[in-house]
Formats: sequence, structure tokens, C-alpha cells
Amino acid sequence: MDLSKLLNKDQRKSIMDALLTPFSWGYGAGVWLRNTAFNMGLLPQEEFDVPVVSVGNITVGGTGKTPHVEYIIEKLYSRYHIAVLSRGYKRKTRGFILASNNMTPRDIGDEPYQIYRKYGGLITLAVCEKRRKGIRELLRIDPNINLILLDDGFQHRYVKPKVNVVLVDFNRPPYDDKLMPLGTLREPAERLLRCEMVVVTKCPTDLTAMDIRMMKKNLDLFPSQQLYFSNIRYADPIPVFPVQSPQLTSLQWLREDDAILCLTGIATPKPLVRYLRQYSTRIKVMHFDDHHFFTRRDFADIFKVYNTELEGKRKFIITTEKDAVRILNNPYYPPTMRNCIFYIPMKVGFLEMEGPNFIENLVEKIEEQEE
Repeated sequence: MDLSKLLNKDQRKSIMDALLTPFSWGYGAGVWLRNTAFNMGLLPQEEFDVPVVSVGNITVGGTGKTPHVEYIIEKLYSRYHIAVLSRGYKRKTRGFILASNNMTPRDIGDEPYQIYRKYGGLITLAVCEKRRKGIRELLRIDPNINLILLDDGFQHRYVKPKVNVVLVDFNRPPYDDKLMPLGTLREPAERLLRCEMVVVTKCPTDLTAMDIRMMKKNLDLFPSQQLYFSNIRYADPIPVFPVQSPQLTSLQWLREDDAILCLTGIATPKPLVRYLRQYSTRIKVMHFDDHHFFTRRDFADIFKVYNTELEGKRKFIITTEKDAVRILNNPYYPPTMRNCIFYIPMKVGFLEMEGPNFIENLVEKIEEQEE
């Protein structure tokens, strides 16, 4: 029986919510018990002599952790000897691994690989499921490290960071969300009250003073907590594979009869698609799961669409930077099609606010002496 023919969208959602609510309650109970055990000292938390800054979130899906980690690196690498520690999600290895030049995304994960590819000469980067072990190993290998960035560490409470930076998506505010699997929250929204700095990410370029006031009101943070607003800023396309004289050096040079295949394997592809639609109306989108490792069959399907369904005088494949590092190291990508695929670099920009900016406040908290 096809319920879509008998029930409207709201009715189907009500039924699904009713089915998922008990599981959401059970998940919430488990999260509460775990956090209570940490709060009471039943589960141990470890502090380190070196300041640890955790960049995390309370939701499933992309809130922009990697570009915010990169932003911090760019602003602070000349001031600190930085190490980045990540779990290395979806890597094909286990245990502690120190990043090196001969590694691929399968060794350390696509996001750590992206960071290392950009800043490998400026920072130390490692992956480890057990963050305490990872920090100890980093400090043993390089005792000169004086700042550790913990990627996605808000739920990993065995390490007690000096500063917790938590990111929330402007388009999916936690106060309008619910715990998994009913919603996308990994933690109750009240957990935001346990961090030092909150960044509302992916804000629109036309963010108004009213938007800011409403977000502040609904988040209802403590006066001691600091709230910031950031957005995504895209750069010109870059070839995924090194090619001479690339055909596309700016999206502004696209013609009316050019076509784009937008290829993504990230959590939230819509912002990129919206950005590309500003420059072209001939766009097809192929989306895969977050952190997807493309197979031979995937590329066969992708180029079938590219060759038979994409209509344009010139045709390009445009992907994300995170996808680009997986494609660059993928043996199944056809060598004959390397000149047609580009990625769009993504950077973070903070909106101008009154008072000290994000980096100034972060440094102040890093260097704050314990009483």
C-alpha cells in the first residue's frame, strides 16, 4: 500500500514522528545518563598542561567544522605551535596515526587530509579514536606543541578542553530541532550552556539586526558566553587535477550555453548548489552520502549523466574541496576526464560585530590563567 496516495505530507510526518518519538526519548535518556556520569565524576575527564580548543557541534550533519578549524589555523599558526587531532571519520585505518606526505584520505580521513594538504608544513596533524591517547602521543612526539585543536570534540568528554567552541547552523537552529532520530540533535539544546563560545554558521549575506536579535533571544545563552556569526565565502574554481591552461578560472566566465554537473558527497550540498545557480541555469546535481568514497560504478554513473543528460556547449563537473581530495586519490577516476573537473574552495568569514572579534576572544581564553 502506497501511503503517499492516501495521506498528505503533514499526515505522513505525524505518523513518522509518532513512530520515532520513543527512540528519541531512549536516545535522550542515554545522553543524559552519560553526561550525568561525567558531571558527577563517575567517568573521568583529563586536562592537559597544553591548552586544548574543541571545535564541535550538537547536531548531525555539516555545520562547517573543518573550515572553522582552518580559519583558526590561518589566524594563529604564527603565534602558536599548533597540533590538530581528529577522529579521522571513515578512514580505513585504526589507532593513532601521524599525518605525513605519503598518506591519502583512506589513511586519515578526508577532512584531516584536506587540512594537512593545506597546512602540513605549518602544523602537526594526527588522527586517533581515543582522544586522550592521541593528545599524549602528540605531546610525546613534539613537546613544543603549545595549542591543540580538537576536531569534533564536544561529545568526547574524556578530554576537558580549555575552550569549547560550538557551531550551530543558522538554517537548522537547535531550538527548533529535536534529538535523534526524531531530529538531528546529538545533544539537548541546553548543552550549549556548557561551552564558552557559540558560532552561528552559514548565515545569509543579508543577515539583519533583527535576525541577530532573534537568534540571541532564542539561544538564551549566559551573559558570560560569547556569540558570533559567520558565513561561507566561496572562491574561484580550481582544477582537481593539475592541468595546464584550465578552461574555467572564474564562474563569471560561464556562458549561457555552458552546463555544470554539481557532484557532492557532503552532508549539506544545498549552499553550493544555490551558489552555482547564481552563475548558470544549466545545472544537474548528483549527491552521495557524506564522506562517500567513489567507486568504479559511481564514476560510470556520473559520466553517463555527464555525457548523455548534461546539455551544453562546454560542460564542467564542479565539486567541493572535501570531495576533491577523495577524487584526486581515487584510482577509478578516468584519466581522460581530468581536465573537466573543478572544486570550489570554501572559506569562513565572521560578520563584523561590536566588541572584540572571534580570534581576539579565543586567544584571551586560551591564555587565561587558571585561578
